Amino acid sequence: MKRFLAIALAAVMALSLMAGCGDKNPPQSPSSTPDSGESGTPEPATVLKVANLVNGNLGDKSFFDSAEAGLAALAAEGKIEYKTFEMGATDADQPKWISTLDEVSASGEYDIIICGTYQMPDNLEKAADNYPDQKYIIYDSAVDKPNVVCINYQQNVMGYLVGTAAALATSSDMDKMNAQKVVGFVGGEDGPVINDFLVGFLQGAADADPEVKVDTQYVGNFWDTAAGKELANVMYGTNKCDIVWGVAGGAGNGAAEAAKEMGGWFIGVDSDQEATFAISQPELAAVTMFSGLKNIGDSLIWIINEELDGKTYYGQNLSLGLEEGGVGLATAGNYQKLPDAIKEAVDAASKKIVAGEITVNTAFGDKAVNVAELREAARP
Repeated sequence: MKRFLAIALAAVMALSLMAGCGDKNPPQSPSSTPDSGESGTPEPATVLKVANLVNGNLGDKSFFDSAEAGLAALAAEGKIEYKTFEMGATDADQPKWISTLDEVSASGEYDIIICGTYQMPDNLEKAADNYPDQKYIIYDSAVDKPNVVCINYQQNVMGYLVGTAAALATSSDMDKMNAQKVVGFVGGEDGPVINDFLVGFLQGAADADPEVKVDTQYVGNFWDTAAGKELANVMYGTNKCDIVWGVAGGAGNGAAEAAKEMGGWFIGVDSDQEATFAISQPELAAVTMFSGLKNIGDSLIWIINEELDGKTYYGQNLSLGLEEGGVGLATAGNYQKLPDAIKEAVDAASKKIVAGEITVNTAFGDKAVNVAELREAARP
């Protein structure tokens, strides 16, 4: 069962990378997007009733546990009353996702219904049409409906922090570091979503240490772990990387396997992969330096507090960053073993981004940088 959970989580991360930000309308920062919903001061002592629909089960040490923790924190503060519906993770459970969403929507008992991940948009689109007066939140995906607010995450900002830490680590005297200042990036596909992680990573690494080179490779998909491992073996071996960031779902996890065998470090993405690997693959957890995070729980705390303050974003696709608690790094486990100077540099970079002193490159929209040019310039 534990092995199944780990495999299922890899699949979730893979398709999250493909679908989370690849919608028709690029997500917008809340600070730069006017409120399209109703505004005003809610009545005093408002307590929202919330339904949390989990298309899986709690105990995943990933998105669902994070969402649950955020809602539990809000409930402890007396801001919400909530009920979590665990709907199962298998193909056989998928009809239950549809029926539960319909039943909860039809009940009229909840002010807000929350769901998430790439597996729920089609179901939510139908529910949003069928129940136009019901409010919904979906995280790490997007549904273009006037009664749905979509929460996505600034992966370029996450990438900047990962790049900062990786560059300083490869330049340090930490265990497993070689004499060359080279780090690696294994992406799923060469497209805007993955390259948004990449451009932040390249920028963070260059700002931390201009001498650091970045070896970028793409698997071509999000599922072929063997291909990801093969690429990473070359990166750790021939190309002298001592750290590789895997941004390719299950395929990216091949880099963790290569790190174990080649004596390097792996960096995870989206969720705390060190904690996930610890369920059934502790040998991979041991070589996972840290992970870049999408903080689902913190983002739900932010959006619910906004709602309680009379600020609503229905009909919008939001992109949350550091200020809203949307992204960050997993700071438990092996991260705590990093030299203090690295952790301090990450904290300093975070503060500068929030203050507007650092503008992180993006691969999206009118402000997209020339990815190919930056990628080639950083190659070893």
